[in-house]
Amino acid sequence: MKTFEELWLELSEKALVKDPSSRTVESLALGTHGITKKVLEEAGEVLLAAEAQGDEALALEISQLLYWVQVLMLDKGLSLEDVYRRL
Repeated sequence: MKTFEELWLELSEKALVKDPSSRTVESLALGTHGITKKVLEEAGEVLLAAEAQGDEALALEISQLLYWVQVLMLDKGLSLEDVYRRL
């Protein structure tokens, strides 16, 4: 199990190393438009899971949404602090 911050550190490292076999590097290669489409898709899946699929499916979909939100943050050069300042 990892925290939001641990995921951030992991994804940041993968983005820095640019390993072509990394899902994160592949995700970043989609560019902003492709990444935001995935954020939107995952948000829709969160909605469906919340309404009809139960807590386990909902937790999975939320984890995937958090992943894509962090990929978007990396793509746009935002840090955790940038977001935390606005919470």
